[in-house]
Amino acid sequence: MKGVFWFLVVSVVIATLIPLSHCSKKPVGIARKEDIPYIKCQVCEILAKQLYQQVQSKKAEISPKKISEYQIIEIAENVCNLKKVEADWILRIDIVEKEDRLELVEHDSEGQCNSECKTIERACQDVMGYSDTDVAEYLYKSKHDIDSLFNYLCKDLSKSCNKKPPPVPKDRTPGEPFVAKSSKEAEMEKLLKSMEGMPGAPGMKMYSRDDLMNMKNFGGENEDDDEDEDDDGDTGFPSKLGKVLRSKENEKGDWKQKIRKGIVDTSTTLKKHATKVSNRLQRWWKGKKTASSKKSSKSEL
Repeated sequence: MKGVFWFLVVSVVIATLIPLSHCSKKPVGIARKEDIPYIKCQVCEILAKQLYQQVQSKKAEISPKKISEYQIIEIAENVCNLKKVEADWILRIDIVEKEDRLELVEHDSEGQCNSECKTIERACQDVMGYSDTDVAEYLYKSKHDIDSLFNYLCKDLSKSCNKKPPPVPKDRTPGEPFVAKSSKEAEMEKLLKSMEGMPGAPGMKMYSRDDLMNMKNFGGENEDDDEDEDDDGDTGFPSKLGKVLRSKENEKGDWKQKIRKGIVDTSTTLKKHATKVSNRLQRWWKGKKTASSKKSSKSEL
């Protein structure tokens, strides 16, 4: 019960730190569902490769422990979800028009997510469907390679590659060009994804770099620092992160470490305030119960 109470208090505190007006995001691309039949088999082929490689990487990461079926299920559930790191492979794929067909081309770096990115994500989800647990069980129980996994997923389960894709209509509107992200931007987005579900910060939303930089008074140099009732000297989360993002490249220290430190400091402060509020409420409740008990005793007399 105490844990639930603390969770609610911290959620309220975070909600006051980050107003709803800051939660707006820039428009994102919309999947072109009509393109899915032309790329579905290719997506399935890359998906099978990704599943195999990610499971192998997980095995190497936790060695000498044996990988569990739950860990494989987690990979299978997340591999088609762009909000998860397991689906970062989608950001490296470009849809290229070649005569009467569409071809998926893999780049070394991640690109900006537009309608093509969303289309590949949707095609991946169509391939996987409700078969993620079946695929996970297959990967867990059988000795497999990429080819056998491709046959199982793309021919037996989803039937994505059982027939040749139809020709692309001549009047199809071409997709957007592939625009690569900078290495810093890609690292920042990975860091933002890793913030989701962080202990000590329940309910924290993921913001893009542009969202963070556009926040009101985000890291302003002349803004007044509000003093809290305990004079902790801690500033708000957006302000701390903003100052880190605006720091020059020649400053000492790793910018990622500074961001992480800001998050940890903010989490500690939130927990401290939540504990104080909890203690005050508990004292108030005990006082109320004591007063009620005394009043009841007098009535009996």
